[in-house]
Amino acid sequence: MAGPFPFLWEKGGTSPVKELFGKLADGTEIHRWSLENGGTRLKVLSYGGIVQSLETPDRDGRYANVSLGFDTVEDYVTGSPYFGALIGRYGNRIGAGRFTLDGETYELSVNDGANSLHGGADGFDRAVWDVEPFTDGPDVGLYLSRTSADGEMGYPGTLAVKVAYTLTERGEWRIDYEATTDRATVVNLTNHVYWNLAGEGGGSVHEHRLTLAASRFTPVDAGLIPTGEPAEVAGTPFDFRRAKAIGADIRENDQQLLYAKGFDHNWVLDKGGTTEPEWAATLTDPSSGRTLRISTTEPGLQFYSGNFLDGTLVGSSGKIYRQGDALCLETQHFPDSPNQPTYPSTVLRPGETYRSATVHAFE
Repeated sequence: MAGPFPFLWEKGGTSPVKELFGKLADGTEIHRWSLENGGTRLKVLSYGGIVQSLETPDRDGRYANVSLGFDTVEDYVTGSPYFGALIGRYGNRIGAGRFTLDGETYELSVNDGANSLHGGADGFDRAVWDVEPFTDGPDVGLYLSRTSADGEMGYPGTLAVKVAYTLTERGEWRIDYEATTDRATVVNLTNHVYWNLAGEGGGSVHEHRLTLAASRFTPVDAGLIPTGEPAEVAGTPFDFRRAKAIGADIRENDQQLLYAKGFDHNWVLDKGGTTEPEWAATLTDPSSGRTLRISTTEPGLQFYSGNFLDGTLVGSSGKIYRQGDALCLETQHFPDSPNQPTYPSTVLRPGETYRSATVHAFE
């Protein structure tokens, strides 16, 4: 059957459940979709494509929500640092909020000092998405779609975006991204879940153990824009090639850590870009026994250690979120790629189709 992801269109299984979550100030209704499969429970909002909660069992079978978020639409609109959101058109930062493509310079929405972050002030995380449920044999999921107009946040081209969130029979959460354009543009889509495998509101993640399949990372300047060529992680706090507690080296006197107030960098995955998802990272919480294994087609991964959570936000459990209470593992192309000719290209042209896939497996 025709569709944005033909391999997912066979029908069957149990449909997700839809409910009203709230309304925007202009009266637009925001719905929440609840899915469950393979021991994983997922709740997704039509606002921002946001993962409002993701529940998995611990070693004793006790469920907890392992993603940070809020209980109201209002909190997402007014105070969210991208909790659980779909990110676009361009995940991460573009330096000075501009890039040149085919001889033309484009000025973007600037919302992070002098830079453009996560698509600008009104990125995909603040859009209302069209949502359609599906079942595919033993798997269940949602299609999310929207059209980004030519010039939205300064980006050229009308971009048609389709994303599939799938819960597999094994309890994996898979994301498939697809986009086409009518004019040359740049695209870098990702998702911004904040993970705490001990449970949302469960305190610091500094005891979580992280492994990254990356021998290099991209150093940044004071504005967190890559300075150029990747650097080796060997002998630095950025070496996660073997499982290591996140807090082990986070307070080392390293200029890169000082710039970001912790980790907020892109790791260059050893596998490079691939046509099928391959292993990129493993995160484990010793206290609960929960493990998250991430595979992706993307060449990079942004590890952010929750440095800018400052105790001013109250989450869905009623607990205050403080620095280090969660972390993000955003699969991606590299930050500022449109201005870095040696990085893997993020250019999308008419007649081409952008595709990306990331799988989150829970143990």
